[in-house]
Amino acid sequence: MDKQSALILWFDQLNIQDVPIVGGKNASLGEMYSQLIPKGVKIPNGFAVTAAAYHILLDEAGIRDNIKTILSDLDTKNLKNLQERGHKVRQTILNAKIPQVLQDSIFEAYQNLEKEYGQNVDVAVRSSATAEDLPDASFAGQQETYLNIRGEAQLLEACKKCFASLFTDRAISYRVDKGFDHFSIGLSIGVQKMVRSDKASSGVMFSIDTESGFTNAVFITGSWGLGENVVQGAVNPDEFYVFKPTLKKGFKPIISKKVGTKEIKMIYNKDGNKPTKNVPVEINERKKYVVTDDEILTLAKWSVIIEDHYTQKRGQYTPMDMEWAKDGQTNDLFIVQARPETVHSQQNHNILKKYVLKGRGRTLICGQSVGERIGVGEANVIKDVHDIHQFKKGQVLVTEMTDPDWEPIMKIASAIVTNKGGRTCHAAIISRELGIPCVVGTQEATTTIKNGSDITVDCSQGSEGYVYAGELKFEIEEHNLSHMPKPKTKIMINVGDPAKAFEDSFLPNEGVGLAREEFIINSYIKAHPKALLQFNKLTDEKAKKEIEELTFGYHDKRYFYVDKLAEGIAQIAAAFYPKKVILRLSDFKTDEYANLIGGAQFEPEESNPMIGWRGASRYYDDKYVEAFGLECQAIKKVREVMGLTNIVLMVPFCRTVEEGKKVLQTMEHFGLKKGKDLEVYAMCEIPSNVILADEFLEVFDGLSIGSNDLTQLTLGLDRNSELVSKIYDERNDAVKKLIRQVIDVANKKKKYIGFCGQAPSDFEEFAEFLVEAGIQSISLNPDTVIKTSQVIYKKEQELKK
Repeated sequence: MDKQSALILWFDQLNIQDVPIVGGKNASLGEMYSQLIPKGVKIPNGFAVTAAAYHILLDEAGIRDNIKTILSDLDTKNLKNLQERGHKVRQTILNAKIPQVLQDSIFEAYQNLEKEYGQNVDVAVRSSATAEDLPDASFAGQQETYLNIRGEAQLLEACKKCFASLFTDRAISYRVDKGFDHFSIGLSIGVQKMVRSDKASSGVMFSIDTESGFTNAVFITGSWGLGENVVQGAVNPDEFYVFKPTLKKGFKPIISKKVGTKEIKMIYNKDGNKPTKNVPVEINERKKYVVTDDEILTLAKWSVIIEDHYTQKRGQYTPMDMEWAKDGQTNDLFIVQARPETVHSQQNHNILKKYVLKGRGRTLICGQSVGERIGVGEANVIKDVHDIHQFKKGQVLVTEMTDPDWEPIMKIASAIVTNKGGRTCHAAIISRELGIPCVVGTQEATTTIKNGSDITVDCSQGSEGYVYAGELKFEIEEHNLSHMPKPKTKIMINVGDPAKAFEDSFLPNEGVGLAREEFIINSYIKAHPKALLQFNKLTDEKAKKEIEELTFGYHDKRYFYVDKLAEGIAQIAAAFYPKKVILRLSDFKTDEYANLIGGAQFEPEESNPMIGWRGASRYYDDKYVEAFGLECQAIKKVREVMGLTNIVLMVPFCRTVEEGKKVLQTMEHFGLKKGKDLEVYAMCEIPSNVILADEFLEVFDGLSIGSNDLTQLTLGLDRNSELVSKIYDERNDAVKKLIRQVIDVANKKKKYIGFCGQAPSDFEEFAEFLVEAGIQSISLNPDTVIKTSQVIYKKEQELKK
């Protein structure tokens, strides 16, 4: 069989080399169908109408020259010109007669598909351009897709529309931008058995983190119904992360689960002309995850299989962008598309660009950030695609959501803000490719942001994106990490927010010197652990209602605490795996615990919580030990279920050696036994830790110095009191003498001694002092890692002389 001249090719006849014949989508489907079904990946069968068929249509219908004439004075920078010419070309193709030989071939193939799946089989009809899915050009959504197509007449009509969609306005504009000739590209059509996800769920999956480019995570999004809503950004989907290295070892590392709002779903339309329609989703369904944990893991395993296959095939690392669907009739999962990811795979992660906001403005609205940049400009609120000609270069596009028809103006925007969509929607994918900041899923941007107002769109602060009033100043810092000298002193990072961990992992580091549980509890859990343990005894009705909302789907609310804490810890541990991540156990003060939802009922009032019932003293206390047990369960889950054994535990505010022993006994009772595969350190932040360092180091595997509390307790002042704030200074000689003393003791005993306090991030001379004192590791805030590492290296060189 001559593939070059064939009009129809089945998926099992295709492979990745056939992009010139059937386009990227179809070549990829053929590759997976023949190579990956034997490895357990499920793909619905189908066939491709080839690019040769498209060229036969142009030639036999005699319309090729007509199209060239229409495009002879094309000006893609003039939207009206682009729209007029695009419309004329599409109408020319739609009005052309399909050659009889092509029509017969399509009908014959459809009849064969009916033999496999039943009469009047429902199919998805997708365009597949012959230049798409190249590593440096996504062509995402440039052509059309038609779902729930049944019967020969509907199929022929959908094929015609697909051929015409090679000349959508956005496709014409995109080709001009990328330097592709309109007539060197052909259009193939994929006809594939539909997966009945209208009765279940579907979504998009990447084998790489779409924001940071972190390669060890699978990122899955999903919503109820057919997948077009997720792709287009019409819904805010559920989001899941799975850690690849321990998944490959047989663990179940779902390191993050986030429920989306999912207000609508696309289903089959049994009435009317349109084959699909959107319907509202019941409120209880919105709060549920669209896939089970086992299904998340299955999808992630398939993602790894697909990525590994394409990496081997291409001879270079190839992260993948995939679409999945669950059949509501059979409960089977399927992959319905796969293409190379086209943004992060092209980036050089040795070049670190950091956007730093220099001012603060009034926050207008928040959403999910896409990318890590900042953009400023005049807001242009456009609610209908027909009004895009009103958009000017450099403005901020504010709209409900985007689809490919918006692309001619997206590429001239300084930033984009949408009401709807998640981090795999159209607006997110295109803004990443264009390198502009984008905030999606804000819900009310088009009503909150005033048209014509100056705004700043900030995506530099992690997973949350902010829109501020006014044009704020910002700077761009650029560093070439490959040219940075590496100090002998281990440089570690202080991490609080799990959502920033992937991004922070690209900084030069030897792991995490301090991961704080408090941020996870405050941001992800919000409720007091005892309010969850004793929910039925809770007297605060408002708190009960808030907890019911937070813990939807959890019959036993303690598991909400365990799961969410485990996910937060796991994200940080995964980001830096297999490097050491030192996790400090919870260190809230009583007033901070009381501020958690339901917390006031379970916390005493203390006149000075800073030196009260906190840290180690809580863990073994009868009044709190059950809550500490939840913390231990979360850590066990991270280690034993997710396989992240790179965590070192650290006990804060341990006043006496005896207290340290009690904490270790309590941890062992809950299944965390200090030993060869679990190190336990103590914070060195109380003068007694220094004075009895020898004895503390007999109990613990190491010490990490916290300068904030050590300064407070050495100088006898409350570090929260503004009245004595002038005296508070970590550089005081008494504090430095204690630090030098404990470093000497630990080094002599050949035990770990690190520094995780604030001082070296704030004061370069303090970092130099620690190097002189012989510290083994210094943990820095992410924003000071590069600058302070250079200071440390320079000091080390001076000491060698």
